[in-house]
Amino acid sequence: MQSAQSAQPASGDDRVPGKLIGAIVAVGSLAFIGILTETVMTVLFPQLMGEFHVDTATVQWITTIYLLAVAATMPVSSFLKRRFRLKPLFAAAVILAIIGSFIMIVATAFPMLIVARIIQGIGSGIATPLMVNIILEQSPRSKIGRLMGVGSLVITVAPAIGPTVGGAVTSVLPWRAIFIAAIPITIVAAVIGMACIEQKTPTEDAYLDPIQLTTIVFALVGMILALNQGGVAVSALVSGRPFAVSAVTAVVSLMVGLGSLVAFCLVSRRSFSPLLRLGILRDPVVLLYWIEYLLLPIVGIGFGYVITNVAQLALGTDAFLAGALVLPGALIGAVCAPVGGWLYDRFGAARPILSALAIATIGPVLLCAFALHLTPGLLAGFYFIFGFFYALGNPNVMTSALAEIPREFTPDGNAMFNTALQFGGAAGTALFSTILSMAQAGAVAGGFGEGTAEFAHATAVGGMWTFGVMVAICATGWACLVVAFRIRSARAARADRAARATHVR
Repeated sequence: MQSAQSAQPASGDDRVPGKLIGAIVAVGSLAFIGILTETVMTVLFPQLMGEFHVDTATVQWITTIYLLAVAATMPVSSFLKRRFRLKPLFAAAVILAIIGSFIMIVATAFPMLIVARIIQGIGSGIATPLMVNIILEQSPRSKIGRLMGVGSLVITVAPAIGPTVGGAVTSVLPWRAIFIAAIPITIVAAVIGMACIEQKTPTEDAYLDPIQLTTIVFALVGMILALNQGGVAVSALVSGRPFAVSAVTAVVSLMVGLGSLVAFCLVSRRSFSPLLRLGILRDPVVLLYWIEYLLLPIVGIGFGYVITNVAQLALGTDAFLAGALVLPGALIGAVCAPVGGWLYDRFGAARPILSALAIATIGPVLLCAFALHLTPGLLAGFYFIFGFFYALGNPNVMTSALAEIPREFTPDGNAMFNTALQFGGAAGTALFSTILSMAQAGAVAGGFGEGTAEFAHATAVGGMWTFGVMVAICATGWACLVVAFRIRSARAARADRAARATHVR
């Protein structure tokens, strides 16, 4: 299979054009705002529950519906890239972001918030793949790793600082101030983007099959909803609360999701113009990369939830300090993500990725070992190890995977990997919240509620279980990459022998 990189013509001028930098900054800022508001909302739950008179099960739909909208939009990004020019796509994402923020500012009823989050999710689902497509399509070959690192910085920093930003802003200002501030930032990004985004490839007369669109949307929405409601059901069951509605919702959603996924695969195989060209996953290297990129975000994104809850419920910190504990590791890791891209450009894929992710796994190993004796400093320090090396290695996984895909299929690969990222993040929050709830159930059943020593110990035990699961996930993802790189090496060796044999003849 011809790689995307090899398909790209060599150029003697490897300078990064100023307009490309501007385009990445503009689209990246839009993606940043979308992802930031996703994680900010979790800190706002208590205020929203009081203002709109809703319970915990209802208010969590603020983030769930956003994830569903993003997940439903991501697979369409390949079609949008082929069918429409870049500037109209960017303009659409900007308009959706502004409309969503405006509704959040003026909302007087909870359903208005849900509508706003759907609109914002669609905008973010357009912006994030658009940024990656611009980098892959327009970057000089020797700078792709570094520029992808810059792109991953956007995706990594936003969820990392979200809880801290939310806690800091809402401690002095109303929660709507976050969305008031988002509008001028979005407008500035729009001005830069419209001036800098350039069209380098022609559009195609692509066709959007409504059956494919419906089945993939139902597949992703069904599976994410099943994860979410499954976690709610298990948490309610172990806590002795009613769980039947959530359990039935989870089972039905799973059946709909899996059935729709099978239907999408069958329809796509027979389609002349598939929405996503799934054939790229027949390559075992790309498939193994994709599995890793689905697994590792479960840990990377789920860490924010676990640390803030363990810090508050087991160590007794306040909400602001709990959010701040995530900040050092997440920020330094995100800022150094371009360094990981430079290592990729300089040394290739295998050594920088495998070494960084192996060291990153030490973080959850230490957290698991010290789970019952953690302090806020140890919690932040061990997460720092994970956050730094995860950011050095994991963004390069998608870069390396897309290099194995023919260039005309790159938008499809981009859509698949970004969808895996979103799905993994949703799965991580559902999985880890369920594990913590199961651990806390014994204390709750014994009459020991939040704030008691028994409840704190139960949370610490739940943290130990969670960190153990994280270690297993990291090890599985790392093993997938080892196998993938071995297959690549064997292919390269066979190609080299064939080339030498041809030369001798």
